[in-house]
Amino acid sequence: MPCEADSETVEGELPGVLPSGLRAELIAFRRDLHMHPELGNREFRTTAAVRARLEKAGLRPRTLAGGTGLVCDIGRDGASYASAGRPVLALRADLDALPIPDTKTVPYRSTIPKMAHACGHDVHTTVVLGAGLVLADLAEQGLLPNPVRLIFQPAEEVLPGGALDAIECGALDGVGRILAVHCDPKVEVGKIGLRTGAITSACDRLEVSLAGAGGHTARPHLTTDLVTAVARVATDVPALIARRADARSGLSVTWGRLETGHACNVIPQHAELAGTVRCLDLHTWREAPDLVHAAVDEIATLHRAKSEINYIRGVPPVVNDPEVTGLLRRAMATRRGRYAVEDTEQSLGGEDYSWYLEHVPGAMARLGVRPVGDNTRRDLHCGDFDVDEHAIEVGVELFTAAALLDGNRM
Repeated sequence: MPCEADSETVEGELPGVLPSGLRAELIAFRRDLHMHPELGNREFRTTAAVRARLEKAGLRPRTLAGGTGLVCDIGRDGASYASAGRPVLALRADLDALPIPDTKTVPYRSTIPKMAHACGHDVHTTVVLGAGLVLADLAEQGLLPNPVRLIFQPAEEVLPGGALDAIECGALDGVGRILAVHCDPKVEVGKIGLRTGAITSACDRLEVSLAGAGGHTARPHLTTDLVTAVARVATDVPALIARRADARSGLSVTWGRLETGHACNVIPQHAELAGTVRCLDLHTWREAPDLVHAAVDEIATLHRAKSEINYIRGVPPVVNDPEVTGLLRRAMATRRGRYAVEDTEQSLGGEDYSWYLEHVPGAMARLGVRPVGDNTRRDLHCGDFDVDEHAIEVGVELFTAAALLDGNRM
């Protein structure tokens, strides 16, 4: 069922509706990005395209230290904003694509082999760009209550995420709140999904190597039976983890690769497993490495195998701040009505936007991209992923309304 809007109401019409000319330009901009996807930390063309459009609007973006990604401040007399202690509202987008082929048959299909915007980052970038252009025009008219910073970050798909690089470059300096959207093919276009609290999960990478004395399968008692050992690690470690953490935390280990042995009558000396560790709860995620290390070592020792563990920290869960989530709810209700907001569930996917929320309160909304009346099941990270481009207008107007309503708290 749709969520009820907050009891607070906003009188009158908010400015910042997307002009029709800009709407067409943004669709063309998104299609250009879609045709020219770039992987994490290689988004040079994408960065240049965003920078050129912001500079054309009279803004002064600065490229991040790595050469990809940029930030851009908007607001009349930003210095006086800062001196008055007015916090900056940040809008975040991610620039990178995925290393998978684009299987769609559309005019804007990817022109780069085995590379595609299959997660909607081209839409996120276009939405933040469009919001920035609208807000810059409002700032010129003296209608922007607080300064706004646009953050276009690289490498969201590369663990532990380009958000950390953006933060290190000062992207959050002076920021009081941060907002983001993520395309969701389960949500109908014209709507957003919201959730207070955790909306994504933590995701880490786990690599385990086992070693032991090999030998003939006729005499396993003289060896470290490594095939049995790695099989027990594969099955018993997830079970142990499930019993040693609060079940409500959703901590789970799932393997995606297991390799060992080369001959049917030879017990190998080396085995490898690799997989992911996912967690719904922030507190348990912080404890996860110790729990995983202990479980792997326990099973390996039982089978006389030596273990080496490479636990690669990924991202914590995105935990939506209640007040900032309420801001997005009011903004969407003001633009599109209260039934344009629906509840959304917590995803098991990871998102490096969570790193920003370790420093400032913020919220992420699920941006509906499913065409009205289309009940085909689609998912992210698939070669046929596409969006109803009306979502761009919805995202822009959500962000502009949020920026204008954000001034009410001062």
